[in-house]
Amino acid sequence: MADVLIIGDGPGGLSAALFLAKNDLDVTVFGQNKTLMHDAMLYNYLGIPQITGTEFQEISRKQVENFGAKILEVEVTEIETGGAEFSVTTAAGDKHQGKYLIVATGLEEALAATLGLSTDSDNDDAIVADREGKTTIENLYVIGWLTRGQRTQAIISAGEGAAAALSILSSEIGRDFHDFDVVKEDGDDE
Repeated sequence: MADVLIIGDGPGGLSAALFLAKNDLDVTVFGQNKTLMHDAMLYNYLGIPQITGTEFQEISRKQVENFGAKILEVEVTEIETGGAEFSVTTAAGDKHQGKYLIVATGLEEALAATLGLSTDSDNDDAIVADREGKTTIENLYVIGWLTRGQRTQAIISAGEGAAAALSILSSEIGRDFHDFDVVKEDGDDE
């Protein structure tokens, strides 16, 4: 059983996977590399003067895998919730279990709709979640377009993925956690 299952391999899902895998959680990402990012030209992503969405995705996927997350190029067709874990079923019929689930499927609403979560009619029927992506179902996070309607950008989705990941990491260690690395000076030991 994985610690965290992530459905969606755009900026939100990959950002969450990066933070979680970097901090030694077992993470499985489900996606088909069909994100709308492939249509994007990014000029407004802080720290990157310009990059195509496809280049961004290639770099991000490699970075996530280098930290140990698994990216499975499959479609998830069903989500089951129950007790202390989630189960997702792929189109091939394979089942995967995890303690936490992050749904980051962009504009693809059908799968998330099966969870029966509340929506906000004043915000394009976006799913209601807190600032960290937490929903009313324990250990279930929804981030990105699904929670923001049309008011999102790649950098916002990536930030929401990071916020969800930090919330999960904080839950796992039992105290607030942030992922902050420092530059090491010559001669510094770890």
